[in-house]
Amino acid sequence: METKSVIAALSALAQESRLGIFRHLVQVGPNGCAASKIGEVLDIAPSSLSFHMKELSHAGLVTSRQEGRFVIYAANYDVMNEVLGFLTENCCGGNPCSPVSACCPPSAAAT
Repeated sequence: METKSVIAALSALAQESRLGIFRHLVQVGPNGCAASKIGEVLDIAPSSLSFHMKELSHAGLVTSRQEGRFVIYAANYDVMNEVLGFLTENCCGGNPCSPVSACCPPSAAAT
């Protein structure tokens, strides 16, 4: 994933409502959720929700589809995983990642 794409995704998530929307869509699963239901659950006005969904869509974090008169949004898990992969690509110096306590015991970290 290119750095610019990661920055766009992280920028989109760096806002409380958008982060809440994205986390909700991840929890809902791949079938997604109607925009009206997202607004209802997160108490976001339709005009604000539309703005936030546009930002998340432009960053590639959500997809949308029309089902009758409803717009269904879903988290784009591929992009989410690419962002996570980018962030952890060089984790732990190339060694398998492990809990902090396994590589740096509290007593060692404090000294």
